[in-house]
Amino acid sequence: MFCCLRTVRRLCLDKILLQCILQSRALSGADAINALRPFYFAVHPDFFGQHPKEREVNENSLKRLNGYLENLQKPGFRSFKPTQLTFYVREREPNSSNVQESFSASGFRAVSFTLHTRDLLSTVLDILNSCSLSTEHVQSLNVNSQPHKEAKSTVNRPIKWDKTYYSFTGFKDPEEELEQAQRVETTLLSWLDDNEASAVKKLKKSLPLRKELERLKIELSHELQLSDIRWQRSWGIAHRCSQLHSLGRLVQQRPEILENVKGRTVVFTDRSGMSAAGHIMLGTMDVHHHWTKIFERLPNYYKLQKRLLLLEDRISQLLGGIQVIYIEELQPLLTLEEYFETLNSFYNKLRDSRLPFHPRSLRGLQMILESDRYAPSLHELGHFMIPTICDPAALQWFIFAKAQEARENLKRKEEMMLTEKELINTSTERFSLDRLYKEPSVSSAQMIDCCKRLLEESLPYLQGMHLCISHFYSVLQDGDLCIPWNWKN
Repeated sequence: MFCCLRTVRRLCLDKILLQCILQSRALSGADAINALRPFYFAVHPDFFGQHPKEREVNENSLKRLNGYLENLQKPGFRSFKPTQLTFYVREREPNSSNVQESFSASGFRAVSFTLHTRDLLSTVLDILNSCSLSTEHVQSLNVNSQPHKEAKSTVNRPIKWDKTYYSFTGFKDPEEELEQAQRVETTLLSWLDDNEASAVKKLKKSLPLRKELERLKIELSHELQLSDIRWQRSWGIAHRCSQLHSLGRLVQQRPEILENVKGRTVVFTDRSGMSAAGHIMLGTMDVHHHWTKIFERLPNYYKLQKRLLLLEDRISQLLGGIQVIYIEELQPLLTLEEYFETLNSFYNKLRDSRLPFHPRSLRGLQMILESDRYAPSLHELGHFMIPTICDPAALQWFIFAKAQEARENLKRKEEMMLTEKELINTSTERFSLDRLYKEPSVSSAQMIDCCKRLLEESLPYLQGMHLCISHFYSVLQDGDLCIPWNWKN
C-alpha cells in the first residue's frame, strides 16, 4: 500500500512540475509586467496627485497585486486565497461586465474584482478584462497567445484528481477550497484568526526599530526645535529610520543651515520644497545636496508665505469674509509656489468681476480652491470646494444658496471630531491596543461607525497590536493590522 502511495505522489509531483514548466513557457514574469503596462498606466498613483484618497487606494491595491503575482511565480506555491482588489482607473468608458463599478465626476472610475486564478496568463487577462482594457497586445507577446478560455482548458488546466485521492493522501482539494472561499465572505473574526500569528511575529521583529524611530524623532525634534516630523506615505519603520539618520548626518555636517527651521514641521515626501501648508518637504529620493538647498532657501520661502497669507486675506475680503483654507488630507500636495499661483489667478479673476458681497456676511464659513473641478460644491464637513475657473456669478449664487447648510455642516463637523476622538480613546483602552489610527482616506463618519461596531465585539486578538482602519484587510510589513472600516461580522 505504501509503495502504491509513493507512486501516486511521484506521479502527482511529475505532473505538477510539467504544468509549472508549461505555464512558465506560456508567460514569464517579465511578459506579465509588459502585458500589464496599460493597466499600470491607468491606475498608477503618480497620475492621481490631485486625488489623495484614490491615490492611496491604488497604492495599497498595487502592493497586494504585486504580492499575488510574486506568489504565482514561486515554484510549488499551492495556497492561493481569492484576493479582492479595488482600483481607481483613469478611464470613463462604461463597462458592460458584471464587475462592480462606480463612475465619479473626476475622470476616473472605481473597479472592484476578485483574483482567484492560478497562472500568470489567466491573471493578466482577468485584470485587463476587469478594467475594460484591451487584451489584443497580449497576443503580440512571444508567448502562447491562445484565447483566455482555451488557455484555461489546455496549458493552464489544473490537474483534476478523484475526491478519494485527497481523502487518502490528506492533501487539500484546491477546487473545494476555492468554492468555500467564494461562498464565505471574509469576516473580521475569521481574518484576525488567520492573520494574528503573522502580525504578532512581524510586530515583535519591528519593536527595536520602532524604539529607534521614536528616539531619533524626539532627538531631532528637540535639537532643531521642530513642531513635528511626519511622513506623507506609509513607508516602513526601517525606511523612516533611514530618513531620520540622513537628516541627522546633515545636522552634524551643516548645522548653520538649519537655524531657520524652529517651530516648523518637516515632512518626508516625494519631492523637496515647502508645501502649501507651510511645511518643509524633504524628498526621500533626493541627496543631501538638494536638502541643503531647501534649507538655504527657507528665508525666501517665508517671504513668499507672507505674500500668500496676504493674498488669502484679499480673497476673503472680496467674498464677504469667507476663510480660504488648505486641507492637507483632502487636497493634493502642492508646493508653496504652485499654491501661490493658484491663489493669484483666482484673486485676479475675482477682483475684475467685482462681486457684490456684503463685508463679513460670510464670516465663519470656509472654502478651498481646486484646479480639477468645474462646478462649486459643498463638502459634508462644511467647507466650500471652489474651482479656480468657476464663473464668478455662478459662484456668488451658489455660496448664497448653500451658506446656511455650510454652517450646519461645520457645526456637525466639530461634534463629529469630538465623538471620533472619544471613540478612538475608548476603543484603544477597551482592546488594550498599542495604537489605533486611520488612513487619511477614511472619513470621520466612517471611523465613528467602525469604532462603535468594534466596541460591541470581544476581540482578544487585538491586545498590544497596532490597528489601522482602512478600506481593506492587510498585515503591513511591520505588523500593523489593517481592517476595512465597514468590516463584516
